[in-house]
Formats: sequence, structure tokens, C-alpha cells
Amino acid sequence: MKIVNRTTTNKPVQYPERVLQFGGGNFLRAFCDWMFHVLNTETDFNGSVVVVKPTERGDYSELRAQEGLFHVALDGIRNGALVSEVTLVESVSRVVHPYLEWNTFLATAEQPEMRFVVSNTTEAGIKFSATDNFSDTPPHEFPAKLTLWLYHRFNFFNGAADKGCVLLPCELIENNGDALRKTILAYASKWNLGFDFQDWVTEHNHFCSTLVDRIVSGFPKERATEIYKKVGYDDALLVAGEEYHSWIIKAPGFIQKELPFLKTRLNVQFVDDLSLYRKLKVRILNGAHTSLVPVAYLAGLRTVKEAMDNKMVAAHVTELLSAEVKPTLSHFSAQEVDVFIKAVTDRFKNPTLKHFLIDISLNSTAKFKARLLPAFIDYVKIHNTFPKRIAFSLASLIQFYKGVFNGEKIAVNDDKEVLNYFTFEWDKVDSGEQTINELVTNILSNEVIFGQNLTQYLGLVVFIENILENIENTGISNLLSNVEQFS
Repeated sequence: MKIVNRTTTNKPVQYPERVLQFGGGNFLRAFCDWMFHVLNTETDFNGSVVVVKPTERGDYSELRAQEGLFHVALDGIRNGALVSEVTLVESVSRVVHPYLEWNTFLATAEQPEMRFVVSNTTEAGIKFSATDNFSDTPPHEFPAKLTLWLYHRFNFFNGAADKGCVLLPCELIENNGDALRKTILAYASKWNLGFDFQDWVTEHNHFCSTLVDRIVSGFPKERATEIYKKVGYDDALLVAGEEYHSWIIKAPGFIQKELPFLKTRLNVQFVDDLSLYRKLKVRILNGAHTSLVPVAYLAGLRTVKEAMDNKMVAAHVTELLSAEVKPTLSHFSAQEVDVFIKAVTDRFKNPTLKHFLIDISLNSTAKFKARLLPAFIDYVKIHNTFPKRIAFSLASLIQFYKGVFNGEKIAVNDDKEVLNYFTFEWDKVDSGEQTINELVTNILSNEVIFGQNLTQYLGLVVFIENILENIENTGISNLLSNVEQFS
């Protein structure tokens, strides 16, 4: 069977490069790139995507080999009926690796058609680093790379107003557009790039905060051969996801015209204020994922579907959402929240998705801080006590970050500093240098990780200590049957 590429499929690149995309992982390909493909086929958008490798390791070699082509398999419920479709996405034109092709990366800023910048570098991606320098080729952080790209564009086009860009960050942090703009301006100030450039960034580039929603499970190993026969090609980048999708974008009217999503079947909304939408989605959908991963993994489960088929784990997530997160969403009616919770848990049970827990565990500490900690804090304000289910997931997360459980190594994936910190603390326990109580106290008081000292919450240290003391001997499932016993 032929390998999919532009020669074997007779699908040459036919659209000008209008989108610069930082990241080429499963989510962006099955969400943004799929959407740009739909825009090209259903409207006159007429644009292709240049994928930029945001980190040094790897080269997106398979995406290069397939010349930007890949299939997206989507399954789910549409209008009450089960639907399944496989699409050959043609929107990606090429891959650029800044660590290997710095000048090529900067040269994309010289293309007059470039208009949109998309990113998904996880919650930890939009941040300022004082160690990044103007002379770095490239600097480490994504916003630093983007600052140099924008500065190159500013200089090449002599600060032309019509050469500004529309930036659509997909990272799940509040007001991600504002955060990205502030970070870029911080680099511009640190590097003394001039007030003219800073004014151009502020006045002629449009930073749109966005909220994305689609479960993307990755390569469908068990269904791959069947799909290959259906499409007639081998595809190492085949990616599966749910049919459901939502992209909510805070943007002025002229951007709606430039991105004609409303002329398509896509579920895209342009709004003036997305804070409430974000709060509902992040705390319910993303919070459910983050609470589920360490608990289910330590219970010996490996996919979201397996986790939701486990009565104890599923009950834990449902109770966490209904009893602890729901009370913090007072701007919505109880019925609206219940409907969304039901929809989320149903989506998690989608039989066609094989969403591996280890894949969605990336940067779980930052995800806990962004997704579950705000609900934790609001719950304390309402009830004057901490939420036990969220605390249980936090205890499981601390155990997960030990990197080994029941003799099995866990491939924890986070910033190197975070991983080193957890290893250091757990090694002190294993060597007898500190107790579990001291471990928990140290971790919860780490404001770099959590943004505040969590030991301030009365009883939380002892609660998590008790969970960790029992977790290996008793087992997660037995502990879940009576979380309240540790209060």
C-alpha cells in the first residue's frame, strides 16, 4: 500500500501560506489544521499552514516525509446519530524547525500573505524567561521565538500597519491572547526593541483569546489497518478524535470576515467575552481529565475509556464534578451544568476513542493549577473546608510524579525543573531523610508550582499524607470507596 504524500495522492500545495502554527502534535492537527482544511474546501479562505517545531527535540520527520498530509478519523454523535468520517487534511504546506532552520523560520515573516499565528504549547508554554536573549537562534520559550519573528516582520515591512497578524493561541490559560501579548511586550522591553515596534505589536497585531474543545485520542492503533484499507494509503500520522468540536474566539467583527467559519459547518463562535465559557469548559471538561489521569493510572488503567468503565474511578470523577466543581459555577443554572457534565462523561466513554492517560498527563502540575485549583479555592470560600475529591486527585498526582508505582516506571512528562523537584523530594523519603508529612508540606508549599502555599488550607497536609501512606498498600480503588475516612 502506498504511503500518503503529495505525489502518491496527487495533492500538490495549492494555497498560499497564510498561517504560522507553533506545534504539530495530535491536537493541532486534528483541530486547527482540520478546520483550516474545511475553510479551504467550503469557503474562499485560500490559505495553508506552516508548522513550526516549538521545541528542540524531534523534527516532525513523519510530517515532513508525508509532505504535510495526514488523515483525521472522527467519530461521535451528530444530531442524535452515530457518525464516522475520515478526512485527508491538505492544509499543511511544510514544516520548519527553528533550531535547525533559523533563517528559514525568520524568512516566513517576510511572506506578505502571512496573517494568522496559531499555537498550542500547553499551559506552561506562554511564559517569559529572563534567560532568553535577543541573540539566541532560537531562544528557548515560544513567545521569545515569536517576538523575534514579529520583530523581523516589522523591520522587513517597515512597520506597515497591514502586515500585522491575527494571533490565535490555543493554550488553556485564562485570557491566553492577553497573556501572549504581555509576554511578547516583556521580551520587546527586555531586548530594547524600541517603542515603535511595541506600538506596532499593540496597535496592528490582534491577540484573540480563544477556547478550544475536542477530545483527540491520537493514533488509533487498533483501527489503523481498517482505516488504511478504506482510504487506500498507509499514514503514520493518522489521528483519531471525537466528532464534537468547539472553538470560541474573542475577536472584533473584521476578523470574523477574514476567518469565515460562520459560512461552514464548523462549531466556531465569535464572542465579546469568553470568560464564563472558559470557566465552564476548563473546570468541567479539562478538570475532569486532570482529576482522572493520576487516579486512573495508579489504579492500573491506561485509557480514558477504561477509566470511565471502572465504576469506582468513574464515580470519583462524577462526584468531583457534581459535588465540588458544580457549586463554583454559579453564573450557570444547575441544569446547564448538569447537562454539560453528562455530555463530558458521555464523550469520555466514546468507544472509538483510545485516549491514553499517559499522553494527556503532559505538564499535569500546570494543568492542575489552571484547571482544578481555581475550583478548589472557590469551594473553600463557599464551604469553609477543602474539597476531598479534588484533594484526592492531588494526592494521586503527587504519587504519580514519583515516577514509579508498584515497581512500574511511569513516563512522567513535565518541565525538567518540576520533574527534578519531585524526584528530589521523593528520594529524600526513600532514603529516610524525611517523612511523608514533610514531603507533602514541602510540595504543597511550593509556590512556583501552585502559585500559592497550599498548606494554608486546614487539614489538607494530613489528608494527603494519609492518602499517600495508604495508596500502595490499600490500592486506589479501595481508597476511593471511602474518601471521607481521611478527613
